Parts: sequence; C-alpha cells; structure tokens
Amino acid sequence: MDAKVTGIVSYLSWIGWIIAFFAGDKEGAKFHLNQSLVIMIGMTVLSILSVVAGVIPVVGLIISLVVGILSLALFVFWIMGLIAACKQEEKAVPVIGNIQLLK
Repeated sequence: MDAKVTGIVSYLSWIGWIIAFFAGDKEGAKFHLNQSLVIMIGMTVLSILSVVAGVIPVVGLIISLVVGILSLALFVFWIMGLIAACKQEEKAVPVIGNIQLLK
C-alpha cells in the first residue's frame, strides 16, 4: 500500500491500523499511524471508563457525561485526521496531535 492508502486505512479500526502498520508504507504514513493510534487508544480508554462509570449510581452519571463529551471530541479529531490522511497532509489534531507513541 502506498502512504496515502496506509494513512487512510490506519484510521478505520484497530484491525485497519494493524493492517496499515504491517502491510503498508510505514515510513510514508508514520504520522497518521501514530495519530490514529493515539485517537483509538483514547476511544478505548473512554469506552472502558464509560462501562465502569455506568455501575456507580450518582457519580457515574457525572462521569458518563464527561466521557460522552470527551468521546465526541475524539470523534471530531478522528474525522479531522481521516480528512488530513485523504489530502495527504500531516496536520496534527488539537490537544492530542503532538503525542508520539511510535518512533
């Protein structure tokens, strides 16, 4: 896969990210591989937190509201990253775009 396709596939799901990481042009799409990994880890953590907060009566409601807002923000960041990958731009998403997990 070329860098553009690798970048796009990396945003599709965990399976897409794994395929892009092992079968794609890692050097050409390293930026998007890293950014999509950060977004997906954030979404996974928020999903787990949402499930845990669901069993707590009063505090769980507040935590669930905050998790919902953060999940919406991550969804917007995911869309921004996917659009940047389609345009072959290395544009970091706000707040979490500068986190480096892949060297």
